[in-house]
Amino acid sequence: MDISTVSSHIPSPRPEWVVRFARVGLIAKGIVYCLVGALAFMAAFEIGGKSTQDSGKTGVFQFLLEQPYGKVILALVALGMLCYAVWRIIQAIKDTEDKGDDAKGIGRRIGYLFSGLVYGALAFYAAKLVMGNGGGGNGDSRQTMAQELLSQPFGQWLLGAVAVGTMAVGIYQFYRAFSGKYMKKVQASRLQPELQQTLIRAGKVGYAARGVVWLIIGYLLLKAALESDSQEAGGSASAFQFLENSSYGSFLLGAVALGLICYGVFMFVRAKCEVINAN
Repeated sequence: MDISTVSSHIPSPRPEWVVRFARVGLIAKGIVYCLVGALAFMAAFEIGGKSTQDSGKTGVFQFLLEQPYGKVILALVALGMLCYAVWRIIQAIKDTEDKGDDAKGIGRRIGYLFSGLVYGALAFYAAKLVMGNGGGGNGDSRQTMAQELLSQPFGQWLLGAVAVGTMAVGIYQFYRAFSGKYMKKVQASRLQPELQQTLIRAGKVGYAARGVVWLIIGYLLLKAALESDSQEAGGSASAFQFLENSSYGSFLLGAVALGLICYGVFMFVRAKCEVINAN
């Protein structure tokens, strides 16, 4: 599929419209990650009766729904995630980041598209909860995906390829963290000097923590592929449970949870300071 051909049929968006969607989307993503980290930290040290099953993104949606004015709050978060999804899809199709049409550029744009589809699906799930239609959906989406792939010809190989790709994303998060690429488009001059170093460190810790989670999710997918058992697969909640069940699990999970809160905080920094390319 030639993404540039598809893009020719999509009208050019107004730049300010895209920028607004990007910033709102980053704020919503920051809120979700801060809550994921907070609930995971509570699960690590058994605070408030929380468990690792409560701390994935879908667990966050349920948590928001249970708060005063929960439907309104969750609806706003869902709208924000939809904005983020639209921005990512525009990045992929319109190539607003100038990644180009070579193999590397297409790969990056497919990554934007995948991110947009994932957050679009999360927004849809959150909207279903707001409307009272998502209460029974406790199944893990990655288990569902693994089951679908395993039912196909060469299913174990297909799932194995997804697992390797997922682990590659995790490694890339570490690369972004320690190479400083996560700061590439953030105008640090917009930050107050006394906050600058703290928030930059928060981004580094956050991307590293996200890398840990992606690597574990990839490992669980690989295990599902090798054993031809979709029940071995899992998302962030399963990754948290994996950490909790390891040696010094509470401390490892607590550290990753704090890192995810840092990642959420850095999303707020991006929303304020990132240079958003709109066309």
